Amino acid sequence: MYLRCIECGHTHPPTLRYACAACGGILRVKGESGLAPPPGLPPGMWRHAARLGVTDPGAIVSLGEGETPLLRAPHLEAAIPGFRGELWLKDETRNPSGSFKDRAISAGISKAIELGARGVVCASSGNAGASVAAYAARAGLGAIIIVPAHTPDGKVTQIAAHGAVLLKVPGHYSRSYDLAAALAERHGYANLTTTFINPWAVDGLKLVGPEIRAQLGGRVPDLVLVPTGSGPLVEGVARGFAAEGFAGAAGPRLVAVQAEGCAPIVRAFEAGAERVEAWGMPDTIASGISDPLIGYERDGTHTLRLVRQSRGTAVAVSDDALRGAMRLLARRAGLYAEPTGASPIAALPALLARGLVPEGAVVVCLITGHGFKDGRAYQEMPARIHPVPEPGDLAAVARLCESALAEKD
Repeated sequence: MYLRCIECGHTHPPTLRYACAACGGILRVKGESGLAPPPGLPPGMWRHAARLGVTDPGAIVSLGEGETPLLRAPHLEAAIPGFRGELWLKDETRNPSGSFKDRAISAGISKAIELGARGVVCASSGNAGASVAAYAARAGLGAIIIVPAHTPDGKVTQIAAHGAVLLKVPGHYSRSYDLAAALAERHGYANLTTTFINPWAVDGLKLVGPEIRAQLGGRVPDLVLVPTGSGPLVEGVARGFAAEGFAGAAGPRLVAVQAEGCAPIVRAFEAGAERVEAWGMPDTIASGISDPLIGYERDGTHTLRLVRQSRGTAVAVSDDALRGAMRLLARRAGLYAEPTGASPIAALPALLARGLVPEGAVVVCLITGHGFKDGRAYQEMPARIHPVPEPGDLAAVARLCESALAEKD
Protein backbone atom coordinates (compact mmCIF):
# COMPACT_ATOMS: atom_id res chain seq x y z
CA MET A 1 0.00 0.00 0.00
CA TYR A 2 1.11 3.56 -0.65
CA LEU A 3 -0.13 7.13 -1.06
CA ARG A 4 -0.36 8.80 -4.45
CA CYS A 5 -1.04 12.44 -5.26
CA ILE A 6 -4.17 12.83 -7.37
CA GLU A 7 -2.70 15.92 -9.03
CA CYS A 8 0.93 15.19 -9.94
CA GLY A 9 1.04 11.41 -9.41
CA HIS A 10 3.95 11.55 -6.93
CA THR A 11 3.96 8.53 -4.60
CA HIS A 12 4.70 8.37 -0.88
CA PRO A 13 5.11 5.57 1.65
CA PRO A 14 2.11 4.71 3.88
CA THR A 15 2.63 7.27 6.65
CA LEU A 16 0.64 10.01 8.38
CA ARG A 17 1.12 12.51 5.57
CA TYR A 18 -1.50 15.11 4.77
CA ALA A 19 -0.35 16.59 1.45
CA CYS A 20 1.91 15.74 -1.47
CA ALA A 21 5.54 16.63 -0.79
CA ALA A 22 6.03 17.54 -4.45
CA CYS A 23 3.05 19.80 -5.15
CA GLY A 24 0.95 20.02 -1.98
CA GLY A 25 -1.86 18.09 -3.64
CA ILE A 26 -4.45 15.69 -2.20
CA LEU A 27 -3.24 12.19 -1.41
CA ARG A 28 -5.16 8.98 -2.06
CA VAL A 29 -4.59 5.49 -0.66
CA LYS A 30 -3.69 2.94 -3.31
CA GLY A 31 -3.88 -0.82 -2.86
CA GLU A 32 -5.38 -3.03 -0.16
CA SER A 33 -3.78 -4.43 2.97
CA GLY A 34 -4.50 -8.05 2.02
CA LEU A 35 -4.72 -8.96 5.70
CA ALA A 36 -6.97 -11.91 6.58
CA PRO A 37 -9.82 -11.22 9.04
CA PRO A 38 -8.83 -12.00 12.65
CA PRO A 39 -10.95 -14.70 14.34
CA GLY A 40 -14.15 -13.50 15.97
CA LEU A 41 -14.33 -10.06 14.31
CA PRO A 42 -17.77 -9.51 12.71
CA PRO A 43 -17.58 -9.27 8.89
CA GLY A 44 -19.05 -5.75 8.83
CA MET A 45 -16.36 -4.45 11.18
CA TRP A 46 -13.70 -6.11 9.07
CA ARG A 47 -14.87 -4.61 5.82
CA HIS A 48 -15.03 -1.13 7.30
CA ALA A 49 -11.67 -1.14 9.08
CA ALA A 50 -9.10 -3.74 8.11
CA ARG A 51 -9.69 -3.64 4.35
CA LEU A 52 -9.09 0.08 4.41
CA GLY A 53 -5.37 0.25 4.96
CA VAL A 54 -4.78 -1.40 8.35
CA THR A 55 -2.26 -4.25 8.35
CA ASP A 56 -2.20 -4.87 12.12
CA PRO A 57 -5.38 -6.50 13.47
CA GLY A 58 -4.59 -5.14 16.92
CA ALA A 59 -4.89 -1.57 15.63
CA ILE A 60 -8.49 -1.91 14.46
CA VAL A 61 -10.92 0.42 16.24
CA SER A 62 -14.54 -0.23 15.38
CA LEU A 63 -17.94 0.38 16.95
CA GLY A 64 -19.85 -1.51 14.26
CA GLU A 65 -19.99 1.22 11.63
CA GLY A 66 -21.24 0.73 8.09
CA GLU A 67 -23.73 -1.71 6.55
CA THR A 68 -26.45 0.90 7.08
CA PRO A 69 -29.98 0.29 5.74
CA LEU A 70 -31.17 1.39 2.32
CA LEU A 71 -34.87 2.09 2.67
CA ARG A 72 -37.49 2.57 -0.07
CA ALA A 73 -39.67 5.59 0.74
CA PRO A 74 -43.02 5.24 -1.09
CA HIS A 75 -44.92 7.80 1.03
CA LEU A 76 -42.12 10.30 0.45
CA GLU A 77 -42.21 9.55 -3.28
CA ALA A 78 -45.90 10.44 -3.31
CA ALA A 79 -45.31 13.67 -1.37
CA ILE A 80 -42.81 15.15 -3.87
CA PRO A 81 -44.73 16.71 -6.79
CA GLY A 82 -43.64 15.38 -10.15
CA PHE A 83 -41.50 12.53 -8.85
CA ARG A 84 -42.09 9.31 -10.80
CA GLY A 85 -39.48 6.78 -9.85
CA GLU A 86 -37.90 4.96 -6.93
CA LEU A 87 -36.66 6.97 -3.96
CA TRP A 88 -34.23 5.20 -1.65
CA LEU A 89 -32.78 6.53 1.60
CA LYS A 90 -29.31 5.40 2.68
CA ASP A 91 -29.76 5.83 6.43
CA GLU A 92 -26.31 6.82 7.70
CA THR A 93 -27.88 7.98 10.99
CA ARG A 94 -27.65 4.32 12.07
CA ASN A 95 -23.86 4.57 12.45
CA PRO A 96 -22.67 4.43 16.08
CA SER A 97 -22.27 8.16 16.68
CA GLY A 98 -25.21 9.07 14.44
CA SER A 99 -23.49 10.08 11.19
CA PHE A 100 -21.56 8.76 8.20
CA LYS A 101 -18.36 10.18 9.70
CA ASP A 102 -17.89 6.93 11.65
CA ARG A 103 -16.88 5.16 8.45
CA ALA A 104 -14.01 7.58 7.90
CA ILE A 105 -12.96 7.82 11.52
CA SER A 106 -12.80 4.05 12.07
CA ALA A 107 -10.37 3.75 9.17
CA GLY A 108 -8.43 6.89 10.01
CA ILE A 109 -7.94 6.24 13.71
CA SER A 110 -7.07 2.58 13.12
CA LYS A 111 -4.28 3.56 10.74
CA ALA A 112 -3.14 6.28 13.14
CA ILE A 113 -2.76 3.72 15.92
CA GLU A 114 -0.90 1.34 13.62
CA LEU A 115 1.51 4.16 12.76
CA GLY A 116 2.12 4.98 16.42
CA ALA A 117 0.09 8.15 16.95
CA ARG A 118 -0.08 9.26 20.60
CA GLY A 119 -3.39 11.03 20.17
CA VAL A 120 -5.75 12.55 17.63
CA VAL A 121 -6.96 16.02 16.71
CA CYS A 122 -9.90 17.02 14.55
CA ALA A 123 -11.51 20.21 13.27
CA SER A 124 -15.23 19.68 12.96
CA SER A 125 -18.59 21.32 12.46
CA GLY A 126 -19.83 18.73 14.96
CA ASN A 127 -20.35 15.27 13.49
CA ALA A 128 -16.72 14.36 12.83
CA GLY A 129 -15.81 15.67 16.27
CA ALA A 130 -18.41 13.46 17.92
CA SER A 131 -17.14 10.49 15.95
CA VAL A 132 -13.47 11.14 16.77
CA ALA A 133 -14.32 11.62 20.45
CA ALA A 134 -16.20 8.31 20.56
CA TYR A 135 -13.58 6.29 18.68
CA ALA A 136 -10.73 7.85 20.66
CA ALA A 137 -12.50 6.86 23.87
CA ARG A 138 -12.86 3.34 22.50
CA ALA A 139 -9.15 3.27 21.65
CA GLY A 140 -7.96 4.89 24.87
CA LEU A 141 -6.38 7.82 23.01
CA GLY A 142 -6.35 11.49 23.89
CA ALA A 143 -8.46 13.62 21.56
CA ILE A 144 -8.57 17.36 20.86
CA ILE A 145 -11.65 18.57 18.98
CA ILE A 146 -11.90 22.10 17.55
CA VAL A 147 -15.32 23.41 16.54
CA PRO A 148 -16.79 26.80 15.55
CA ALA A 149 -18.27 28.55 18.58
CA HIS A 150 -21.74 28.45 17.01
CA THR A 151 -21.78 24.64 16.68
CA PRO A 152 -25.20 23.24 17.71
CA ASP A 153 -25.51 22.29 21.37
CA GLY A 154 -26.47 18.71 20.55
CA LYS A 155 -23.18 18.12 18.77
CA VAL A 156 -21.13 19.89 21.45
CA THR A 157 -22.79 17.83 24.17
CA GLN A 158 -22.05 14.59 22.36
CA ILE A 159 -18.37 15.48 21.89
CA ALA A 160 -17.97 16.49 25.53
CA ALA A 161 -19.68 13.32 26.77
CA HIS A 162 -16.84 11.17 25.42
CA GLY A 163 -14.23 13.14 27.34
CA ALA A 164 -12.43 14.86 24.47
CA VAL A 165 -10.73 18.21 24.98
CA LEU A 166 -13.15 20.57 23.21
CA LEU A 167 -11.99 23.93 21.85
CA LYS A 168 -14.61 26.40 20.60
CA VAL A 169 -13.27 28.94 18.09
CA PRO A 170 -15.13 32.06 16.97
CA GLY A 171 -15.86 32.42 13.27
CA HIS A 172 -16.23 29.96 10.42
CA TYR A 173 -15.12 26.34 10.17
CA SER A 174 -11.94 27.10 8.24
CA ARG A 175 -10.48 28.78 11.33
CA SER A 176 -10.95 25.53 13.25
CA TYR A 177 -9.33 23.68 10.33
CA ASP A 178 -6.19 25.83 10.54
CA LEU A 179 -5.89 25.42 14.32
CA ALA A 180 -6.29 21.64 14.09
CA ALA A 181 -3.48 21.44 11.53
CA ALA A 182 -1.18 23.51 13.74
CA LEU A 183 -1.95 21.50 16.89
CA ALA A 184 -1.48 18.18 15.09
CA GLU A 185 1.97 19.27 13.98
CA ARG A 186 2.93 20.65 17.38
CA HIS A 187 1.79 17.63 19.42
CA GLY A 188 2.52 14.92 16.88
CA TYR A 189 -1.12 13.85 16.95
CA ALA A 190 -2.87 12.32 13.95
CA ASN A 191 -5.08 14.84 12.17
CA LEU A 192 -8.48 13.24 11.58
CA THR A 193 -10.19 16.31 10.16
CA THR A 194 -12.64 14.92 7.60
CA THR A 195 -11.92 17.12 4.61
CA PHE A 196 -9.45 15.52 2.16
CA ILE A 197 -6.55 16.11 4.55
CA ASN A 198 -6.31 12.55 5.88
CA PRO A 199 -6.17 10.01 3.02
CA TRP A 200 -6.71 7.04 5.34
CA ALA A 201 -9.95 8.50 6.66
CA VAL A 202 -11.20 9.41 3.17
CA ASP A 203 -10.45 5.86 2.08
CA GLY A 204 -12.92 4.63 4.68
CA LEU A 205 -15.81 6.05 2.66
CA LYS A 206 -15.34 4.01 -0.52
CA LEU A 207 -17.54 1.14 0.64
CA VAL A 208 -20.71 3.22 0.47
CA GLY A 209 -21.01 2.57 -3.28
CA PRO A 210 -20.77 -1.23 -3.15
CA GLU A 211 -23.23 -1.28 -0.25
CA ILE A 212 -25.79 0.69 -2.25
CA ARG A 213 -25.43 -1.53 -5.30
CA ALA A 214 -25.71 -4.72 -3.26
CA GLN A 215 -28.79 -3.40 -1.45
CA LEU A 216 -30.38 -2.56 -4.81
CA GLY A 217 -29.94 -6.14 -5.92
CA GLY A 218 -27.02 -5.37 -8.21
CA ARG A 219 -28.58 -2.34 -9.85
CA VAL A 220 -26.74 0.96 -10.26
CA PRO A 221 -28.88 3.98 -9.29
CA ASP A 222 -29.43 6.79 -11.77
CA LEU A 223 -28.64 9.51 -9.25
CA VAL A 224 -26.98 9.63 -5.83
CA LEU A 225 -27.56 12.83 -3.86
CA VAL A 226 -24.79 13.67 -1.39
CA PRO A 227 -24.71 16.43 1.27
CA THR A 228 -21.44 18.20 0.47
CA GLY A 229 -19.03 20.40 2.41
CA SER A 230 -15.56 19.79 1.00
CA GLY A 231 -16.67 16.53 -0.62
CA PRO A 232 -14.98 13.34 0.69
CA LEU A 233 -18.31 11.48 0.65
CA VAL A 234 -18.74 12.37 -3.02
CA GLU A 235 -15.36 10.76 -3.66
CA GLY A 236 -16.30 7.76 -1.54
CA VAL A 237 -19.40 7.08 -3.61
CA ALA A 238 -17.55 7.65 -6.88
CA ARG A 239 -14.64 5.38 -5.95
CA GLY A 240 -16.94 2.70 -4.63
CA PHE A 241 -18.83 2.37 -7.90
CA ALA A 242 -15.65 2.73 -9.96
CA ALA A 243 -14.09 -0.18 -8.07
CA GLU A 244 -16.97 -2.35 -9.28
CA GLY A 245 -16.53 -1.22 -12.88
CA PHE A 246 -19.17 1.50 -12.85
CA ALA A 247 -17.40 4.80 -13.40
CA GLY A 248 -18.17 7.79 -15.62
CA ALA A 249 -21.04 7.09 -17.99
CA ALA A 250 -21.58 3.63 -16.48
CA GLY A 251 -21.95 4.85 -12.90
CA PRO A 252 -24.57 6.94 -11.15
CA ARG A 253 -24.76 10.68 -11.69
CA LEU A 254 -23.55 12.35 -8.50
CA VAL A 255 -25.35 15.38 -7.12
CA ALA A 256 -23.40 17.54 -4.68
CA VAL A 257 -25.94 19.25 -2.42
CA GLN A 258 -24.94 22.41 -0.59
CA ALA A 259 -26.76 25.11 1.37
CA GLU A 260 -27.46 28.44 -0.30
CA GLY A 261 -25.67 30.13 2.60
CA CYS A 262 -22.43 28.24 1.87
CA ALA A 263 -22.19 26.91 -1.67
CA PRO A 264 -18.70 27.37 -3.15
CA ILE A 265 -18.87 24.19 -5.24
CA VAL A 266 -22.33 24.97 -6.60
CA ARG A 267 -21.23 28.50 -7.48
CA ALA A 268 -18.28 27.18 -9.48
CA PHE A 269 -20.40 24.51 -11.18
CA GLU A 270 -23.06 26.98 -12.27
CA ALA A 271 -20.43 29.43 -13.52
CA GLY A 272 -18.71 26.73 -15.57
CA ALA A 273 -15.50 27.41 -13.64
CA GLU A 274 -12.65 24.94 -13.44
CA ARG A 275 -11.68 25.90 -9.90
CA VAL A 276 -13.62 26.49 -6.71
CA GLU A 277 -13.10 29.74 -4.85
CA ALA A 278 -13.57 30.07 -1.10
CA TRP A 279 -16.86 31.28 0.34
CA GLY A 280 -17.27 34.04 2.90
CA MET A 281 -18.97 33.62 6.27
CA PRO A 282 -21.56 30.80 6.03
CA ASP A 283 -25.17 31.60 6.84
CA THR A 284 -27.25 28.42 7.04
CA ILE A 285 -28.90 26.06 9.52
CA ALA A 286 -27.04 23.16 7.86
CA SER A 287 -23.97 23.20 10.08
CA GLY A 288 -22.64 19.92 8.65
CA ILE A 289 -22.03 21.43 5.20
CA SER A 290 -21.15 25.00 6.21
CA ASP A 291 -17.53 24.76 5.06
CA PRO A 292 -16.23 27.87 3.24
CA LEU A 293 -13.04 26.04 2.08
CA ILE A 294 -10.81 28.96 2.97
CA GLY A 295 -7.21 27.89 2.45
CA TYR A 296 -8.03 24.47 1.01
CA GLU A 297 -10.06 25.40 -2.04
CA ARG A 298 -8.43 22.53 -3.95
CA ASP A 299 -10.70 20.15 -1.98
CA GLY A 300 -13.72 21.78 -3.59
CA THR A 301 -12.09 21.79 -7.01
CA HIS A 302 -11.46 18.04 -6.72
CA THR A 303 -15.11 17.44 -5.79
CA LEU A 304 -16.23 19.63 -8.68
CA ARG A 305 -14.25 17.42 -11.06
CA LEU A 306 -15.77 14.27 -9.60
CA VAL A 307 -19.29 15.61 -10.08
CA ARG A 308 -18.62 16.54 -13.70
CA GLN A 309 -16.90 13.24 -14.46
CA SER A 310 -20.05 11.45 -13.30
CA ARG A 311 -22.25 13.62 -15.58
CA GLY A 312 -23.83 14.92 -12.39
CA THR A 313 -24.66 18.34 -11.03
CA ALA A 314 -24.43 20.56 -7.97
CA VAL A 315 -27.40 22.26 -6.35
CA ALA A 316 -27.88 24.66 -3.44
CA VAL A 317 -30.94 24.59 -1.19
CA SER A 318 -32.47 27.26 1.05
CA ASP A 319 -32.95 26.94 4.78
CA ASP A 320 -36.71 26.93 4.26
CA ALA A 321 -36.33 24.01 1.86
CA LEU A 322 -34.19 22.22 4.46
CA ARG A 323 -36.88 22.66 7.10
CA GLY A 324 -39.50 21.31 4.73
CA ALA A 325 -37.31 18.32 3.88
CA MET A 326 -36.73 17.54 7.55
CA ARG A 327 -40.48 17.57 8.11
CA LEU A 328 -41.12 15.32 5.12
CA LEU A 329 -38.46 12.82 6.18
CA ALA A 330 -39.82 12.65 9.70
CA ARG A 331 -43.50 12.43 8.75
CA ARG A 332 -43.37 10.48 5.50
CA ALA A 333 -40.38 8.18 6.02
CA GLY A 334 -39.93 7.94 9.79
CA LEU A 335 -36.38 9.33 9.69
CA TYR A 336 -35.24 12.00 12.15
CA ALA A 337 -32.47 13.89 10.35
CA GLU A 338 -30.49 17.04 11.07
CA PRO A 339 -30.70 19.80 8.42
CA THR A 340 -27.60 18.57 6.57
CA GLY A 341 -28.93 15.00 6.49
CA ALA A 342 -32.19 16.20 4.95
CA SER A 343 -30.52 18.31 2.25
CA PRO A 344 -30.81 15.68 -0.53
CA ILE A 345 -34.59 15.64 -0.08
CA ALA A 346 -34.60 19.43 -0.20
CA ALA A 347 -32.73 19.27 -3.51
CA LEU A 348 -35.16 16.98 -5.31
CA PRO A 349 -37.73 19.64 -6.31
CA ALA A 350 -35.00 21.76 -7.92
CA LEU A 351 -33.66 18.75 -9.83
CA LEU A 352 -37.16 17.86 -11.02
CA ALA A 353 -37.76 21.45 -12.14
CA ARG A 354 -34.59 21.29 -14.25
CA GLY A 355 -35.62 18.01 -15.84
CA LEU A 356 -32.71 16.13 -14.27
CA VAL A 357 -34.77 13.31 -12.76
CA PRO A 358 -36.25 11.26 -15.60
CA GLU A 359 -39.40 9.23 -15.13
CA GLY A 360 -38.62 5.84 -13.61
CA ALA A 361 -35.27 7.01 -12.20
CA VAL A 362 -33.74 5.17 -9.25
CA VAL A 363 -32.64 7.89 -6.84
CA VAL A 364 -30.57 7.34 -3.69
CA CYS A 365 -30.36 10.06 -1.04
CA LEU A 366 -27.65 9.85 1.60
CA ILE A 367 -29.18 10.83 4.94
CA THR A 368 -25.93 11.64 6.67
CA GLY A 369 -26.73 12.84 10.20
CA HIS A 370 -29.25 12.13 12.96
CA GLY A 371 -31.75 14.69 14.20
CA PHE A 372 -30.45 14.52 17.75
CA LYS A 373 -27.40 16.38 16.45
CA ASP A 374 -29.40 19.56 15.91
CA GLY A 375 -33.08 19.57 16.84
CA ARG A 376 -33.64 23.32 16.92
CA ALA A 377 -35.45 23.44 13.59
CA TYR A 378 -37.90 20.77 14.73
CA GLN A 379 -38.74 22.75 17.86
CA GLU A 380 -39.95 25.60 15.65
CA MET A 381 -42.21 23.41 13.49
CA PRO A 382 -45.97 23.07 14.04
CA ALA A 383 -46.70 19.91 15.99
CA ARG A 384 -49.76 17.94 17.08
CA ILE A 385 -49.33 18.73 20.74
CA HIS A 386 -52.52 19.30 22.74
CA PRO A 387 -53.05 19.84 26.47
CA VAL A 388 -55.48 17.43 28.10
CA PRO A 389 -56.91 19.20 31.16
CA GLU A 390 -59.25 16.34 32.06
CA PRO A 391 -57.84 12.93 31.06
CA GLY A 392 -60.76 11.19 32.75
CA ASP A 393 -63.16 12.50 30.12
CA LEU A 394 -62.39 9.80 27.56
CA ALA A 395 -65.06 10.93 25.10
CA ALA A 396 -63.59 14.45 24.97
CA VAL A 397 -60.07 13.12 24.56
CA ALA A 398 -61.23 10.80 21.76
CA ARG A 399 -62.90 13.74 19.95
CA LEU A 400 -59.68 15.73 20.31
CA CYS A 401 -57.67 12.87 18.79
CA GLU A 402 -60.08 12.40 15.91
CA SER A 403 -60.01 16.11 15.12
CA ALA A 404 -56.23 16.28 15.31
CA LEU A 405 -55.76 13.19 13.14
CA ALA A 406 -58.08 14.67 10.51
CA GLU A 407 -55.94 17.78 10.19
CA LYS A 408 -53.53 17.96 7.30
CA ASP A 409 -49.89 18.18 8.37
